[in-house]
Amino acid sequence: MRVHGIPTRTIQPLADGSAVEIIDQTRLPHRYEIKRLASWQEAAEAISVMRVRGAPLIGATAAYGLALACQADTNDTALHAAAAGLIETRPTAVNLRWALERMLSRLLPLAPGQRREAAWHEAAAICEEDVAQNQAIGRHGLEIIRAIHQRKGGAVNLMTHCNAGWLATVDWGTALAPVYAAFEAGIALDVWVSETRPRNQGAALTAWELEQHGVPHTVIADNAAGHLMQKGEVDLIIVGADRVAANGDVANKIGTYLKALAARDNGVPFYVAAPGPSIDFRLASGAGIPIEQRAAREVTHIAGRDVEGELAEVQLTPDASPALNPAFDVTPARLVTGLITERGVCAASTAGLRGLYPEEGANFIPLPTSPINGGGV
Repeated sequence: MRVHGIPTRTIQPLADGSAVEIIDQTRLPHRYEIKRLASWQEAAEAISVMRVRGAPLIGATAAYGLALACQADTNDTALHAAAAGLIETRPTAVNLRWALERMLSRLLPLAPGQRREAAWHEAAAICEEDVAQNQAIGRHGLEIIRAIHQRKGGAVNLMTHCNAGWLATVDWGTALAPVYAAFEAGIALDVWVSETRPRNQGAALTAWELEQHGVPHTVIADNAAGHLMQKGEVDLIIVGADRVAANGDVANKIGTYLKALAARDNGVPFYVAAPGPSIDFRLASGAGIPIEQRAAREVTHIAGRDVEGELAEVQLTPDASPALNPAFDVTPARLVTGLITERGVCAASTAGLRGLYPEEGANFIPLPTSPINGGGV
């Protein structure tokens, strides 16, 4: 996608293989800064503090983290140690584990002297596959938007939550890939951008990248979403996913579940865009998804730009008030209209996923009902 009109990706290796460069997303939208990562420890720090975030980009960064580890040491012990350090950074997004398992399965059978070059090639392949998968998600999601546009005869009002655009992937994005595809196809649309407290990824990141691309959008407070649905001002919701269980339950940024409930009550289609690497075929239901607990300071304080243009952080809460900060929630499959994947759109169910990913049959864990809020598969 584009930054100041220039085609840009979220992560790029240097030509000499000494480091990778990322967009430091903790500085957006007020500062656009590139940060260089030269070791697996720096890659782990970037994931942990959310300089990079979004399930696909976390996986890509971890893959390059192992490639950076190979710059220092290619023996088995060093690779396992780097993988262990990277896997500890964030627990909810399955792409992290998937990318590290793929990298190790590629590297460990090789002689140590062959691993450095293979690591860079494999990490680059993961990134290229991510771009292709997201483009395909965009094509499949475009048909959903097109159908609403033709039926409505006017602009499509689409809502999203958190950031699942190109900043959350290597390029294109998941939930926003259909938006970009529809925009490029000339379909009139307007995006409701939910701010997504407490990290405000919607207000800071989604709004920034939509503005960079010229897509009409409006930032709203999280609590305005239900009101807009009641007023008939939302035609469609598309969100991303950090992990999809085998039965179709979806873990995504905290607040997604509430939007899904409001969508069901108001008859608004609620879709989840997720590529294959975000689907955990070995996990029976969302009940088994680990929910990351982040620092209370993200709730008690907020960062922004002051009147003099400087970045600043201010405290919102009384000094003695504690805060709880779960980073994700789980939306039961029964509330999901469909899953938009690189292979097409399917029902949020074991049967739906099995139809698109038959090769994963041995990994599927059948579950007759979902324990999440007593919902069915």
